[in-house]
Amino acid sequence: MNITTINRNGIDIAAVSSDDLLITDVQSALDLMATVRYEAGTSRIVVKKSAISEDFFDLKTRLAGEILQKFINYETKLAIYGDFSGYSSKSLKDFIYESNNGKDIFFVNDEEQAVEKLSKV
Repeated sequence: MNITTINRNGIDIAAVSSDDLLITDVQSALDLMATVRYEAGTSRIVVKKSAISEDFFDLKTRLAGEILQKFINYETKLAIYGDFSGYSSKSLKDFIYESNNGKDIFFVNDEEQAVEKLSKV
């Protein structure tokens, strides 16, 4: 895992990259939050969609809800970037839409948009 700190509008944002899956369950999400806070000193995280288990995007598994609730509880903002057009689930599309209209969790197309979202909230 590689963490790069980006400062935008006076706000530090951790851009996390990895060739491995970073978020596979609730514990791995908590570990990611703790590592970013310790190493980068921030509670704003940008991560590529490919670093997250596909189970996360199947809402029936409830994994997304459980993980994102931890991000909310620990006051950590998250922006996930990548191509979400391949998912046909209306529930997932609605979930992404609702998240993007909030202030803590975002699903966007690229890293620049992710950084931009987290630098405004």
